[in-house]
Amino acid sequence: MDWQSEVTEQGVTERAFTLEVGEEAVPGIVWTPADRPVRATVLIGHGGTQHKRTPGVLSLARRLVRHLDYASVAIDAPGHGERREGAEERVLPNQLRARVAAMSPEQMEAAAKRNAGAVGEWKATLDAVEKSVGINGPFGYWGVSMGTGIGLPFVASESRIAAAVFGLMGVGPRVGSERLAEAARKVTIPVLFLFQWDDELMEREQGLALYDAFGSAEKTMHINPGGHIEMPPFERDAVEAFFGRHLGRPAG
Repeated sequence: MDWQSEVTEQGVTERAFTLEVGEEAVPGIVWTPADRPVRATVLIGHGGTQHKRTPGVLSLARRLVRHLDYASVAIDAPGHGERREGAEERVLPNQLRARVAAMSPEQMEAAAKRNAGAVGEWKATLDAVEKSVGINGPFGYWGVSMGTGIGLPFVASESRIAAAVFGLMGVGPRVGSERLAEAARKVTIPVLFLFQWDDELMEREQGLALYDAFGSAEKTMHINPGGHIEMPPFERDAVEAFFGRHLGRPAG
């Protein structure tokens, strides 16, 4: 893990790094408390067309640091952030749905293989983080939309993850769905699953089917009205409470 920079602001230290995984240079960020020991660590997987410093990732990472004394870790997925060719693009859910609908089976299979490669990158990141001074377990995972598409197979194959938040994803008649459902059946840790009732990308039945597939004895699904990017801010309270319950929280 090659550390690139470090900055501390309002009690949060942010360190950028690059990690060599095979032939890929994977850029990432670790956020830690500036003056307190790390109680636990949450890996954060961003959504499609986003990156490791997208506003939702930043706000969640800093909140976990400030409120729970956790470390947070995010990396750019293949083809995203610093690994993207060309300028950053803002894509709305209805535009993304049209693109997905136009993809050929070969393109869908290529995307599934790309996501499978990202699973290995998360494993390598967790290996490196575990060896880093001052970053401790237990470990959790948070990732919705593409963050679930990549994170679910990762969590299913990783015994070090103790609790996970998924969402905005489902299983249905498309390439890769059965592999996602199979991964969900292997997950037995506590899961919080977030979904939007009017999601433009995922049918309600597909989200319910994925939730049903989880093998966890403890699993909870929160459904709110609104579209894919309209998840209510108060769900962050639920995420914080969920991780606090399973990974620990500061005394008092």
